[in-house]
Amino acid sequence: MMTEKQLFRKATGWLKDLIRTPSFSRQEDKTAALLYRFLQAEGVGTARLLQNNVWAVNKHFDPAKETLMLNSHHDTVKPASGYTLPPFEPRVKDGKLFGLGSNDAGGPLVSLLATFLFFYHKPGLKYNLLLACTAEEEVSGANGIVALMQEIPPPAVAIIGEPTQMQMAIAEKGLMVLECTAHGKAGHAARDEGENAIYKALQDIAWVQSYAFPRKSTLLGPVKMTATVIRAGSQHNVVPDTCRFTLDVRTTDAYTNEEVLAIIKKHLNATISPKSLRLNPSAIAPDHPLVQAGRQLGLVAYGSPTLSDQSLISIPSLKLGPGDSARSHTPDEYIRLTEIEQGITTYIQLIKKFCTD
Repeated sequence: MMTEKQLFRKATGWLKDLIRTPSFSRQEDKTAALLYRFLQAEGVGTARLLQNNVWAVNKHFDPAKETLMLNSHHDTVKPASGYTLPPFEPRVKDGKLFGLGSNDAGGPLVSLLATFLFFYHKPGLKYNLLLACTAEEEVSGANGIVALMQEIPPPAVAIIGEPTQMQMAIAEKGLMVLECTAHGKAGHAARDEGENAIYKALQDIAWVQSYAFPRKSTLLGPVKMTATVIRAGSQHNVVPDTCRFTLDVRTTDAYTNEEVLAIIKKHLNATISPKSLRLNPSAIAPDHPLVQAGRQLGLVAYGSPTLSDQSLISIPSLKLGPGDSARSHTPDEYIRLTEIEQGITTYIQLIKKFCTD
């Protein structure tokens, strides 16, 4: 069995190879092949490749036991404008590893991969371990974790590897994107005629801005609604008969997405077309044994405002990983090498407490 130091050296090498290999969402075939080869090279005989998802179970997998899934994603967004360093050229400077996807979520991914290898040959674990390196997370795609969950042995609980500064996000906001259309009646702007759809939209948006949902989540606070796009009009002298606007709605575990949508529909005059209702808020019970194991290690529990693959799975899960969410999707993205080292150590300590103590 490799030591933590050896696993850390392996992990940084894997991450450099991943950075060199473009893996935009829905174009992750090359990094999927890399991850599969990484596992095969380490003697993981259970490695499987499903579309662009790579998964494996520990050597002593027992169908009679419950399974802990270790999940992170290997797709990336496209490079943000403003990069001063080549996004696909891994560079280490002042202890930082730069490159697209290094922080989100390459660091958490290779740390979980290293952790899986640490326990791969170990017999007698209380839980099976299942490693899931998934695609299409950045676009919440149907061929990522959603497709994989239909094929793998059903896990009972999961650790989702995302940059959280190695603190436990035990709740996460969901997301609804609502396309709204206010309807009016066309007329000439110089005469007192028509019904201005922009004014109707503004009344709806004023409600969005001022409304407070009665129930608040202990960890995630209130449901948050934001008008983010508005489109109307064709020329200066025509009263517009339609005005379209987009709402970004961040939901919490105090409501289901369907409940929030029903409240919005009740108060808005515009017609509403939800893009999707499947990105649900998620939470794991604060007294869950996995959370309690983390608390015993001194890890802090909090509620996360950002979205991950937690929204697409129905099992208890916590989000935990090296790196900082504030660096995600930014120019000259990086992760500190010490963060990867700490990530591997903390993951191993957490799984020891959860699976062996």
